[in-house]
Amino acid sequence: MTEQLIIALDQGTTSSRAVLFNHAADIVDVSQQEFTQHYPKSGWVEHDANEIWDTQFMVLQKLVANNQLRPQDIAAIGITNQRETTVVWNKNTGQPVHNAIVWQDRRTAAKCDAITAAGWKEKILEKTGLVIDAYFSASKVQWILDNVEGARAQADAGELLFGTVDTWVIWKLTEGAVHATDPSNAARTMLLNINTGEWDQELLDLFTVPASMLPQVRDSSGDFGSVSFQGQDVAIAGVAGDQQAALFGQTCFAKGMAKNTYGTGCFLLMNTGAERIDSESGLLSTIAWSIDGKITYALEGSVFIAGAAVQWLRDELEFIQTASESEALALEANPESDVVVVPAFAGLGAPHWDMYARGAIFGLTRDSGRPEIAKATLQSLAYQIFDVLKAMESDSGIELSQLNVDGGAIANDFLAQFQADVLQKPVTRPKVLESTALGAAYLAGLKVGYWQMKDLTKVREVEREFKPKLSIEKVAALLKQWHKAVARSRQWIDADE
Repeated sequence: MTEQLIIALDQGTTSSRAVLFNHAADIVDVSQQEFTQHYPKSGWVEHDANEIWDTQFMVLQKLVANNQLRPQDIAAIGITNQRETTVVWNKNTGQPVHNAIVWQDRRTAAKCDAITAAGWKEKILEKTGLVIDAYFSASKVQWILDNVEGARAQADAGELLFGTVDTWVIWKLTEGAVHATDPSNAARTMLLNINTGEWDQELLDLFTVPASMLPQVRDSSGDFGSVSFQGQDVAIAGVAGDQQAALFGQTCFAKGMAKNTYGTGCFLLMNTGAERIDSESGLLSTIAWSIDGKITYALEGSVFIAGAAVQWLRDELEFIQTASESEALALEANPESDVVVVPAFAGLGAPHWDMYARGAIFGLTRDSGRPEIAKATLQSLAYQIFDVLKAMESDSGIELSQLNVDGGAIANDFLAQFQADVLQKPVTRPKVLESTALGAAYLAGLKVGYWQMKDLTKVREVEREFKPKLSIEKVAALLKQWHKAVARSRQWIDADE
């Protein structure tokens, strides 16, 4: 093989993937493996961290074997990952002390309520850019230390390490030599001061997390050690949380540029440049990435359930056998149907931030069937993005001219067209939908000189642009129904349940 390639490891919420990119940023090959979702109690979501590692390493090995890669064929490895998901492991044995607690998990909601009631809301917002919510890692780490037998004592003795999934994968790849993360992931823990880029001792004390557990924070395009491969070292040179990686992969390098990723959740991010913008609308101020010691900030709106709602159609309701069938099923729906699905299975994210909302279906009539519910489920993704985008435009003072999109779910043409209709803006879908993996590849490639920043904007190709077709009046009527349904799904369960 004459041309060097970049490998991106994309450790997601439902699967682990390895993606091979060439210098033109085209995908050469992909290897993917799903892994088990654990639901020990209602509202609890866990992963086996060892299974995460096993599947991630397996797809890496498969990618290498299928393409007969030698160490000299690989310029670098980049890593991107599901964010906020929390792993705590023993640094001596290398074994997790508990299943990883996933970002969707709600077990610490009451703890977060108590912290809010104690008056920490403004201080945490100022330090972290985040609202106090069970979504983030801090309360998850605390739960593990307080509920796993012997964990608190081990942590106090300096024997336990904490990391988001990127940190866990780096630690395993480097055989324990590197315990590190990047600012985009660290910013999602609710333990990092995003103004300084450093761990905050006051927050560590609040959540009773020993500083000895924390990974070192390094530049997103930086040195994260190396993988020993056929007796030679291959550099791990780029790391970013999945949504920030997608922003980078979509080449949203200028202030005001935005993208939305349709994955398990939906995540709309806008680059706000070297200064953070604080939201008045319930959005998050977060770190997008750090290069050469310089932090770039972003505004983010998080929709907890997006592609996961399509999986619900497939796995729980058994309406479809594959996610791609949802488009054809939705097109069979009665165009006059008023069914609305609110997929608040894990509460509502931005701009509502209601941990106690739950999923609901409204507007059912006797002739409502599989097609109508499938259509309403897909439409719910677009409605949620409308709410977030309007909040983002209000906070930033910038009206977007178009929305750049990526992620597996937006391959669905019905959804892409309806998103354009609801927003009344063009939706631009790139040729390479794997913006998350591509962003990690770009960050790694920049570090080792495989690419230069000026090269990256030249390689992004648009596959299709969707322009609005529905009238403004029709969209207004649909949104009125949506907002009525959202209002009725909120605070569905009591805080003490």
